[in-house]
Amino acid sequence: MLLLFHPSVLSRTVCITCIAVLTLAGIMIRPWKISEALIALGGAALLVLLGLIPVPTAFATILSEWNTLFFFLGMMSLSALAEYAGIFDWLAVQAARLSRNSVRRLFLNVFLLGCVISMVLSNDSTALILTPVVYALVTRLRLPVLPFLFACTFIADTASFLLPVSNPINIILLSRFPLDLFTFWRLLLPTSLVVIAVNIGIFFLLYRQSLRGQLDVKQLPDLNKSIRSRPYFRYSCCVLICVALAYMVASATRFPLSVVALGGAMLLLVGAFYWKQVTFPRLGKQISWPIFGFIIGMFIVVQALESTGLTGQLGILLLHLSGGTSLGAVLIGTAGAALGTNIINNVPMAVVLISSLQSIQHASPLVQQGFIVASIFGCDLGPNLTTVGSLATVMWLLILRQRNLDVSGLDYFKIGLIVTPLMLLLGALTIWIMLVI
Repeated sequence: MLLLFHPSVLSRTVCITCIAVLTLAGIMIRPWKISEALIALGGAALLVLLGLIPVPTAFATILSEWNTLFFFLGMMSLSALAEYAGIFDWLAVQAARLSRNSVRRLFLNVFLLGCVISMVLSNDSTALILTPVVYALVTRLRLPVLPFLFACTFIADTASFLLPVSNPINIILLSRFPLDLFTFWRLLLPTSLVVIAVNIGIFFLLYRQSLRGQLDVKQLPDLNKSIRSRPYFRYSCCVLICVALAYMVASATRFPLSVVALGGAMLLLVGAFYWKQVTFPRLGKQISWPIFGFIIGMFIVVQALESTGLTGQLGILLLHLSGGTSLGAVLIGTAGAALGTNIINNVPMAVVLISSLQSIQHASPLVQQGFIVASIFGCDLGPNLTTVGSLATVMWLLILRQRNLDVSGLDYFKIGLIVTPLMLLLGALTIWIMLVI
């Protein structure tokens, strides 16, 4: 601790802290509309050029996160190839047909569909791919679009801890603090069910006026038009079912989930080439390549911060605020993670928490587990409060603007403020109850 106040150490700590703060502020403000990836990589490059983090350490940091990086690649490829097969369009039309002409039942079905897609293909797929599909569906049916579009983005995060693969944030945290599948489900599955029920219930109450009436199923698009190749569609469905089962087996055995995601993507890619449904350039455009630069940059920046001992001090502060109790760990962990995601985004917040939680290993196992699970929960659900909490929400806004729908950050916050704090509180209490029983 005293070493932090040595002049050379202190100046290094100040430099690293200033660069990290400027990097995080740049990500939040995005001056001149510079991408988050360039800002994160710029901060990392500056740390390396100034010798504040050795080049070998930077490379070792990147290599150590191979599971996270490859999972992102596999997840995005799976989602894109499933979209080419017409699976999302088909599911949306089926949800409308199963509504039996009821607008309210269709609203519920959109929530349930979002849960399924988030569970298997991650929350990003729900927010980024289901949103335009649902928009096309409800405009065709001449229904109010905003309730359904808000359902897409909120359920994406609300259902993002049904499985370890349901949110890339889970992979980032579980890569450092592994939980077996039984423990993950025991603590987070009941929590998921509680917050999903709260989300659906409050949204039905908020939009009760807009959800009245009947829809005309005759306006639904022809399913044959949403499926360009029936053999590839059937093949893709079989592959996705196998991937979902493989995810569960891999989670239970702690096998790298990135291998499953990449393996499933390769199988879909082989089928897509066989039935001539995709080309490499077309698939490449569907992959959000900047996210890799963003993640790599943030890992290096936080690694430099960790070397100063500051993230360790944050962990000690969180432990102090929790009072050393399991209830305190869950409540403080949830609140800290949720607050952080809405200040610096959930990806860098997850990386900061990984570094911080390593300093509380002297706490009791129950308190440690409480902090870890609460961090997953807070980083997954917290972004529902504002539009800056996750990249998926930012992309959701861009999708809406492309369709001449303007949802301001304040409009989103008004909805988020009604539903998110209650979900966070009830979810945290559920985690604590499951932790101590």
